[in-house]
Amino acid sequence: MRKLKAIIDLTRIDHGIMLCIAILIGSLISGGAIDIEKYIFAFLTALMLEIGTFSLNDYFDYEVDKKNKRMDRPLVRGDISPTTALAIYFIASPVGIVSSLMVNKTCFIIALISLIFATLYDVKLKEIKIVGNFYIAFMMAIPFIFGAVAVRKEVPVIIYFFAFLAFFSGVGREIIKDVMDFEGDKLRKTKSFPTYLGIKKANLVASIFIISAVILSFLPFLVNVDKRFYLNPFFLIVLFLSDSLFIYSIYFLYKDEYEKCRKLTLLAMIFGLFAFLAGATLPIK
Repeated sequence: MRKLKAIIDLTRIDHGIMLCIAILIGSLISGGAIDIEKYIFAFLTALMLEIGTFSLNDYFDYEVDKKNKRMDRPLVRGDISPTTALAIYFIASPVGIVSSLMVNKTCFIIALISLIFATLYDVKLKEIKIVGNFYIAFMMAIPFIFGAVAVRKEVPVIIYFFAFLAFFSGVGREIIKDVMDFEGDKLRKTKSFPTYLGIKKANLVASIFIISAVILSFLPFLVNVDKRFYLNPFFLIVLFLSDSLFIYSIYFLYKDEYEKCRKLTLLAMIFGLFAFLAGATLPIK
């Protein structure tokens, strides 16, 4: 059980599940024909690429994580060796790429480009975290589009809107995580918002991105961008829970309780996904 928990911690399966939900939402909103086989391969693509790239991430972060005493990292705890983490990357990533090819060529191209940039980020771009923050946020947004093109060629406008929200909240969350890594990043001379601006200003930048996402999230409810979300109470109720958690996380951000803030923003994103899912599957008449 300990080894299984270590693998779950290493690969961040919860993130993979969120990616699958985003893909499902993208496909449902697009309204394409439901093909179970395509869904399976689309989900497998997301899970395998997520598992592979997070394993590679921890492999290259090993020394910095030790400095930051990140005991939530299985490599730092000694539960998994760095060599094993690297092996997981080389096994999972090709499986993800092959799975994407089983969906369609467009999904294959998206998956391949995503893997290339994810690997580049883990190996090199991580040293320039300011760039990395926007890259990771982009990778949070792309599953909505991936899900849409998995079932049809045309991508609805609302999909791009949700991708935009995921991007904004993702940038905010990544800056918060950089604040947690501040000491290790100083040692490594990594260029991040906290090392460049200082912790207080970095907190402000993170707050601006998160609050911007919260404000914009109500637009589909108030403006008829897509009739399924316009004045939809099911969408609004779950969205309110998500946005409340985002606002609450900012409270902990300014109390310097960054771990609580990190967990709350993740929970807020999960509720945000379910808000989009509620709007897509429970439209009002």
